[in-house]
Amino acid sequence: MHSELVASRSADQRDSRESRNGKPHLDAVSLAIIEQLQEDGRRPYAAIGKAVGLSEAAVRQRVQKLLDQGVMQIVAVTDPLTVGFRRQAMVGINVEGDVEAVAEALSDMPEVEYVVMTAGSFDILAEIVCEDDDHLLDVINKRMRALPGVRSTESFVYLRLKKQTYMWGTR
Repeated sequence: MHSELVASRSADQRDSRESRNGKPHLDAVSLAIIEQLQEDGRRPYAAIGKAVGLSEAAVRQRVQKLLDQGVMQIVAVTDPLTVGFRRQAMVGINVEGDVEAVAEALSDMPEVEYVVMTAGSFDILAEIVCEDDDHLLDVINKRMRALPGVRSTESFVYLRLKKQTYMWGTR
């Protein structure tokens, strides 16, 4: 038991180091824990521990550290249609001036679920989830287009979601 605790502590110390780019260094055990949770976010810590070679307590500590560091989140993913949101769209946005300021303002909107600054035809892509077409129109026309720096928008309304996964692993 003592040797397992010492091994767990030294593994946690190795795992908590930051890499040169300031991001947390993730060792093979932490990556394996993440993959276990991507397969099933409700998998018991004891089962994860068995799969990765740690005790339940060590897994619990590792998971908490990964959450605290912002490496991962454990959330319930819903189908927006089943919880009252009938319209989803991806909006491509072209910006004049500070792209980060516009991205920040979009991130503050509750309907905006995803914001990414891009290279290519658009400066920003933003995914929005709305109750209906009127709500979608209001968000795009009165709020997004009204942001300082927004030059133009192009909306891609979702007709059907064919695939949505969070299983890309940890490479």
